[in-house]
Amino acid sequence: MKTLDDYIRVIPDFPEPGVMFRDITTVFQDADGMQMAIDSMLEAVKDLDFDIIVGAESRGFIFGAAMAYKLHKPLALARKKGKLPWKTESVDYDLEYGKATLEMHVDAIKPGQKVLIVDDLLATGGTLKASTELIEKLGGQVAGILVMIELAGLEGRKKLEGYRVDTVIAYDGK
Repeated sequence: MKTLDDYIRVIPDFPEPGVMFRDITTVFQDADGMQMAIDSMLEAVKDLDFDIIVGAESRGFIFGAAMAYKLHKPLALARKKGKLPWKTESVDYDLEYGKATLEMHVDAIKPGQKVLIVDDLLATGGTLKASTELIEKLGGQVAGILVMIELAGLEGRKKLEGYRVDTVIAYDGK
């Protein structure tokens, strides 16, 4: 019996020496892997009360959309700067190798809505922390954060203290 980890391709020394890159495109390329991933994510938050899912760019869109469909919940998108066509709210944040801006439409989250943030990876925590700030700026309440993979060695969870964070697979290294 295959596990979800069996569907993840590991690429050594990408994007730099010493990094073991966890490629989830191979999960998407296999119907059983994709179904196992979505089912595992749904199972992780089955007890969580939330109104809407926010998918973080870009693989969070894929997981978030599948989950939203299955749960019959709305989906909002947290996008990179300049990708949304209407009025936006934004948050600037630091990346490992620079700075970035995350945006959402001003009406994507209604005041008081309980939000589940979905993404593929928790590494240093910058994107997910920016997502929490953006949701709260729009008047939402972060009910939880759900990721497929956590790179625990990078300690990104520390940036998310005070929030519920669920992970399907955790790796100790980078």
